[in-house]
Amino acid sequence: MDEGADGQRIDNFLSTRLKGVPRSHLYRLLRKGEVRVNRKRIRPEYRLQSGDLVRIPPVRSAAPVAPARPAEGTAQRIRESLLYEDAALLVLDKPSGLAVHGGSGLSFGAIEALRSIYPEHRFLELVHRLDRETSGCLMVAKKRSALRALHEALREGRVEKTYLALVRGAWTGGTRRIDAALRKNVLQSGERVVRVDGDGKSSVSHFEPVARYREATLVRVRLETGRTHQIRVHAAHLGHPLAGDGKYGDETFNRRLRELGLKRLFLHAAALRLQHPQTGEPLELEAPLPPELERVLEKLKR
Repeated sequence: MDEGADGQRIDNFLSTRLKGVPRSHLYRLLRKGEVRVNRKRIRPEYRLQSGDLVRIPPVRSAAPVAPARPAEGTAQRIRESLLYEDAALLVLDKPSGLAVHGGSGLSFGAIEALRSIYPEHRFLELVHRLDRETSGCLMVAKKRSALRALHEALREGRVEKTYLALVRGAWTGGTRRIDAALRKNVLQSGERVVRVDGDGKSSVSHFEPVARYREATLVRVRLETGRTHQIRVHAAHLGHPLAGDGKYGDETFNRRLRELGLKRLFLHAAALRLQHPQTGEPLELEAPLPPELERVLEKLKR
């Protein structure tokens, strides 16, 4: 493996080496153990290290086809959603409903759309992920060195991520620190769920009430860790599930919020605080609450 791939996820590494092979087939090769690193099976999220020996089996590529392109309306929406850009980093105010990457029946996500819109950028990789229904700040690295630096900063807790969420019920007291380990589970149907489990991975969230309404509370959430569905599961664990959450939420509460016009998960990645991956300068970026969520709050006030 060349040094340029140091820190890259193995699934992304395979995508760049096996052009034209569907990602679903790449994941199948990984699941079956046909791709080996240092003679060992690895998971798709494994990050390569300088000196790793990667074995890739012979794979027949499909005839090259033009990559899927987002509709012009989606492309324009993404262009208008850029919060920050320089030579190393791009930050997008990701719209709700747009997945961060393609797969599971989706021909493209935010990263594929960005690569299509900006073909002059030779390197564009997700720094982290957001759920499809979550809106807000999404970081994309434009250089491998920036990606490595940002991943290190995330692991060391030097990136502060703040979210806004609407939760069920009247919040009592002030800020709460939730330290509840989380474990991923896959149901027989194939659906992925996350549960509080003492044997899971350490997960810490800070919930702070911002505005109180008769039947709900707007909270600001700061994460110490970035586990899958962390805010949604921690909120439900507290007895205050998120509005619009069809997986971990309360259907009666969700139905009431739908009557007020809520058609999505009320979770928004509102702000990022970090040091620039190359200059070290402090960066503070904010994504305003989307208009559709503002309208729900206005109706709750009334």
